[in-house]
Amino acid sequence: MLEIRRLVLLRELAIRGTIAAVAEALNFTPSAVSQQLSQLERETGTQLLRKAGRRVQLTPQAEVLVAEVGEVLDTLERAEARLQASATRVTGRVRVAVFQSAALAFMPATLRAMASLYPEVRVEMIQREPEEALRETWARDFDMVIAEQYPAHAAPHHPGLDRRDLTTDAIRLALPSEAESLRPVDSLRTARDMPWVMEPRGAASRHFAEQLCRRAGFEPDVRYETADLQAHMRLVESGNAVALIPDLIWAGRGSTARLLELDGSPRRTIFTAQRLAGAASPAARAFRDILEKTVLSGTPSRCDDA
Repeated sequence: MLEIRRLVLLRELAIRGTIAAVAEALNFTPSAVSQQLSQLERETGTQLLRKAGRRVQLTPQAEVLVAEVGEVLDTLERAEARLQASATRVTGRVRVAVFQSAALAFMPATLRAMASLYPEVRVEMIQREPEEALRETWARDFDMVIAEQYPAHAAPHHPGLDRRDLTTDAIRLALPSEAESLRPVDSLRTARDMPWVMEPRGAASRHFAEQLCRRAGFEPDVRYETADLQAHMRLVESGNAVALIPDLIWAGRGSTARLLELDGSPRRTIFTAQRLAGAASPAARAFRDILEKTVLSGTPSRCDDA
């Protein structure tokens, strides 16, 4: 019978692309990964890897094994979840990937409620960009992800992930106060001559913002790039830039910025996703339920429109 741990290494190689990346993710040495994969080839009597320059590629036979081991891991995850569900207490660990504004707005109250109601559940949270986090949740690095989707920019689809919408929030044009503004600006069109702050290229928010400006007839002068939306806020409030910012980032705080409604009132969707194979896990189910109740009962406060 084939060794499941070696099959998992082969699947990890298919997901992560290099032996070095597999070794880093699983806390192995590259040589140990290579040795285990060589042993798997001997066990199967089949070539599973072939050289492609400095990298290795999976053979068609290896791809067959990777597909099958995914099914095996799903079966094991379902079995573990059902075993946990048979217990009288909710215990275990939930690993959650979350983007910055959701972490600030939703996680403190959710974590406090989890600690009160389910003290034997350990919740681990790490900040990740949504597209990366969705893939890592599919790859089993996390149990759940809190992600976002911008208008006309669908989030990546990964098979076996159960997505549930959590909430939406408006995206508005954030402008400095009249006292702080470098020049008169009161609309998207008049903001064309202002410096802009945006997230780095490749982010869904960056694509949305650039397209919105282009539809308005100009190319934005993106002078500042950062994935930290709190830095966006500070640059706007200090009069150094304008930005397109979702309402959630303003939750629980006042601001001197002017927030203007955009044509069409675009909204960002915030959602959770977890593997269907782990849906029966009591710990994960408890976390998801409490998160949803937190969002429903504690709608983030928003600054008044300018």
